[in-house]
Amino acid sequence: MHVLHAEPLRPYNTLALDARAKALVRVGSDAALVEALAWAADRGLAVVPLGEGSNVVFAGDLDALVLRVDTRGIELLEERDDQVAMRVAAGENWHHLVQWSLRHGLYGLENLALIPGTVGAAPIQNIGAYGVELAPFVRRVHGVTVDRREAQSLAGSACRFGYRDSIFKGELQDQLVITSVELQLSRRSPVQADYPALASALRQRGVDQPTHQAVFDAVVDIRRSKLPDPARVPNAGSFFKNPVLPAARARELSRQFPGLPQYPQADGAVKLPAAWLIDYCGWKGHRRDGLGVHPEHALVIVNYGNNRGSALLALAAEVSRSVLDTFGISLEIEPRIYGGAR
Repeated sequence: MHVLHAEPLRPYNTLALDARAKALVRVGSDAALVEALAWAADRGLAVVPLGEGSNVVFAGDLDALVLRVDTRGIELLEERDDQVAMRVAAGENWHHLVQWSLRHGLYGLENLALIPGTVGAAPIQNIGAYGVELAPFVRRVHGVTVDRREAQSLAGSACRFGYRDSIFKGELQDQLVITSVELQLSRRSPVQADYPALASALRQRGVDQPTHQAVFDAVVDIRRSKLPDPARVPNAGSFFKNPVLPAARARELSRQFPGLPQYPQADGAVKLPAAWLIDYCGWKGHRRDGLGVHPEHALVIVNYGNNRGSALLALAAEVSRSVLDTFGISLEIEPRIYGGAR
């Protein structure tokens, strides 16, 4: 096992923030993972699992062992009628999996195209986009417990999936290192193309009866046109969750703020676009001290060269305060935050 000590974490997070891990290990198998966990336990180190670093903020140095899970592999488990179950290693790139599923005639994930990160990170966030969430496709999540270094599996129904949430962001945060995810896809899944932005993009393309491939292509184009490439402009994608409010409160706000988009939910609540709220408060395109809010998408905070997580979080706090003062809504940060003040 090769341990990197005092390892700079800037190459390991898409926000390109400066921080160091006390130790960092790459693991390519379950056996290597168990060995790394034992090494950390012997030294009393906390463990921070890390995929591609696309949904984290390093606010300072980590007094921990950072685990890069680099496992690979896609295994078909069973096929019944049009339903296909597969087990995917945690280190697989998410977008590559979506492409692979389309090539093999397995549908359902195309609305989630081009979401950055690994398969192992996907259930933590319950990733979602354009009217689709990961949760309905998850049969089981496999992992290794940090404390006992034992294999543990959770059925999808036990993962407590919610809007950008799961048990892995709650009581199991950094307590279970995900090693693989079982997904169930379909060869005859209906096309999901009614999300407004997606439906509009398809109409502009002249697509009246969209296929799964057409949805995939449209989603990729939308994301590339609206969201900056982290490889060129460091960011972590959507920085805040879209707030969900009781219907009565949403109606009250719509009277106060004509034009405020609202998206009714199945449970009667109403989701509001955080980007609209932030834009209304004048933050879109704001830039100072090497940080800013992206000029094309107000939900994206960009590191233009500041590189300090504490400064980025201070900007996020300013944005949140202005939304709270204007709308009475508290925004919740979407990425996970690690490290002390810098």
